[in-house]
Amino acid sequence: MPTDLTVPEVGESITEVEIESWLKQVGDPVEADEELVELATDKVNVPVPAPKAGYIVQILKTEGESANVGDVIAVLDDAPPNGVAPPAKQAAPAVKEAAPAVKDAAPAPTPPAPAADADGPVMPAAQRLLDEHGLSASAVPATGPGGRLLKEDVQNYLQQADQSAPEPCGPPTPPAPAPAASSAKPAPAPTGEPREDEERVRMTPLRRTIAKSLVSAQQTAALLTTFNEVDMTGVMSLRASYKEHFEKVHGVKLGFMSFFVKAAVDALKQFPAVNAEVQGDHVLYKNHYDIGVAIGGGKGLVVPVLRNADALSFAEIEKSIGAFAGQAKNNTLALSDLQGGTFTITNGGVYGSLLSNPIVNPPQSGVLGMHGIIRRPIAVNPGTPKEAIEVRPMMYIALTYDHRIVDGREAVTFLRRIKDAIEDPSRMLLEA
Repeated sequence: MPTDLTVPEVGESITEVEIESWLKQVGDPVEADEELVELATDKVNVPVPAPKAGYIVQILKTEGESANVGDVIAVLDDAPPNGVAPPAKQAAPAVKEAAPAVKDAAPAPTPPAPAADADGPVMPAAQRLLDEHGLSASAVPATGPGGRLLKEDVQNYLQQADQSAPEPCGPPTPPAPAPAASSAKPAPAPTGEPREDEERVRMTPLRRTIAKSLVSAQQTAALLTTFNEVDMTGVMSLRASYKEHFEKVHGVKLGFMSFFVKAAVDALKQFPAVNAEVQGDHVLYKNHYDIGVAIGGGKGLVVPVLRNADALSFAEIEKSIGAFAGQAKNNTLALSDLQGGTFTITNGGVYGSLLSNPIVNPPQSGVLGMHGIIRRPIAVNPGTPKEAIEVRPMMYIALTYDHRIVDGREAVTFLRRIKDAIEDPSRMLLEA
């Protein structure tokens, strides 16, 4: 009995997905709960398992196509489609036995020529090309297993038809002067069509969502950025003293991000407006600290969330970030990992950024930007008898905030609080 494979519910507010890749093809046998297709959402990729054991007899949505939740994207059945899978394997020996009997018969190759007849399945991509060019499947030779008509078969047929078409003579000659007049430089490609040395690629759902979210943030929030610089000597000295022991005890390296997460939580407790959210004419103050950490993933930037970061130790923060980074690389993050953050930290310094204006992640009201650590001369102990010029490891930090609920004084003082905590890490332990 045929069974439809539909797009499942993949997360709150997600109504559309994109077919990322088919892990099985028409005619392939599948086991119950075996992954058949990977769907790309605007946050993560979601594999869809087979609802039962059987064979894929039809694929209705090809890779790159969009589908809505509940749409049928494939059909499974207990038996394979005609001319596919087991029947094809059993037919192979019969062909070998018949070959010697009809040794001299040259017309033997003719049976594949009719290609996609009523029994031969037509792949969805091939059917679209047939419809676009008004062709019949029976007119195109099929080369796929079991008589399947492939997209490549239709493309080859169209190419051969173009090459064999007679060139017009006589009347078309007048247009010749036009190319001659523009021979100095190549004619521009038609409007909306890429040139031969260009490539148009559809945005992934994740990239489209990032684009939409960032534009929305710019259009709806009153964004402003304030900057400061941090002397990283204290943190780097602490790491150098304890990094080997820390890794030996906890099995994870001590990075800079855990210090900034701790410093951000400390500052958010002092300035709750930065941890708040605008809801119409109201402000929602959040007394929990779920810190999003921006990570470059396989498909783009993702922001998994450290839940209750105020209750996490340095080791727990570093382990969580390491796990998120591995999942982001393999596109295995769960939707729940990316939802509900109250504040975000992004580190452009790992890519070499010296200074930038980060954009808030709506509906949050603040984002902290970290940058590269550069050794440069600065004044130490200014205005005191011990004032001197020393070369120190310095980092620029930036806070972009929603000016609708965060005043400039709060933002500047918030960033200064982070600076003080990083330059003297013991303050975070003493909450001073």
